[in-house]
Amino acid sequence: MPEYTTASRFQLSGLCFLLQIITIILFAVFVRYGPESSPGFCSQVAACPRHLQTHPSVPLPPGFRDVHLQALLGFGLLVAFLSRYGPGSVAISILIMAFAIQWAVLIQGFLHFFLNGKIYVGAQSMVSADFCTAAILISTGAVLGRVNPVQMLLLTLMGVILFTVNEYILLSLMGVRDSGGSLTVHTFGAYFGLMVSRILHQPHMDKCKKQQDTGNQPDVFAVVGTIYLWIFWPSFTSATTVRENAEPWAVLNTYFSLAASTLATLVLSPILHEEGTLRMVQIQDATLAGAAMMGMAGEMLVTPFGALVAGFLAGLIPPLGFRFLMPVLCSRLKIQDTCGVHNVHGLPGILGALLGTLLTALATADAYGGRLEFLFPLVAQGSWTATDQALCQLCALPITLLLAMLGGSLTGEFCLR
Repeated sequence: MPEYTTASRFQLSGLCFLLQIITIILFAVFVRYGPESSPGFCSQVAACPRHLQTHPSVPLPPGFRDVHLQALLGFGLLVAFLSRYGPGSVAISILIMAFAIQWAVLIQGFLHFFLNGKIYVGAQSMVSADFCTAAILISTGAVLGRVNPVQMLLLTLMGVILFTVNEYILLSLMGVRDSGGSLTVHTFGAYFGLMVSRILHQPHMDKCKKQQDTGNQPDVFAVVGTIYLWIFWPSFTSATTVRENAEPWAVLNTYFSLAASTLATLVLSPILHEEGTLRMVQIQDATLAGAAMMGMAGEMLVTPFGALVAGFLAGLIPPLGFRFLMPVLCSRLKIQDTCGVHNVHGLPGILGALLGTLLTALATADAYGGRLEFLFPLVAQGSWTATDQALCQLCALPITLLLAMLGGSLTGEFCLR
């Protein structure tokens, strides 16, 4: 991590104090606990995103705990495989998460959960805040070790706002289905962080060092992080699909994708790397890629066979990306991707969005039955055709890329330099 001077330590202390005082004041003025006993509360909020209207407001379910653990431990340990940063990177992840959750509750609350001048928080808003936090943690993976904690907090401050704007456009205005966050979490988080990295490019670091150091410490972090990813990611993907019988598809599709992506990585890694040694970090990357692939499509009719194929294709991306694409990003585009978020989040997220678009175009009432009303209400009502919904899903991809890349450029240029 960058060395801290006395001035930078005071800056961190002052910024943390200022941000916390501001959030406390805003919480005191606007935030209240929601009427959990009212199933129709979310439907009363005009801007409540459709993916949160699919299930009633209830006390915090086990799924919320899974999502929270996934964001804290799965993503937190994800960036800890670098032996040069190690525990320090985990500490930064916890700092980011502590602020991002508070800030996300406020920013998302004004757009999604604002009613009669107040923000009402509950299970829905906390799950949504954790999704936002996951995207920010992905973004920080692109600049880990090159920015200090003060800059990380500023990145989080802007990232949460931009994430919420993108989510509002896609989920609330356009009616896009993206329950597991192929677009809103993985794609946005990756390309926002990559553009910040491009703006902060340091010419004296043109010779890209191999980022994934060897040693026992990184593998220990990777083991723990991968186990948490395997245990909790199906709940993360299905957290906003829990209603009637909609959840099992997302859970099962994610598990099948994780399994196939792991084998795909182990097919290529021994061939691409001369040492031929299998490392836990490679399985961790494959797990992330397979889950990102199922972010949008997980709740759709992928079929077990389709989930295995999609996961296998996703698992090929990290080893190929690290071997061939990452040097090009560094030397040609001047993007120093510390944790390889482009390979494990960005590209799989884009492919997951394209897969979700294809499955949306093929959706029929005969195949989906009663699920069609929950997944694509406008199609079920006859207002849209499946093709209309698919075009909407497809248009969400360039919108996300535009907001992420433009927002990352502006954040890096005006907030972090």
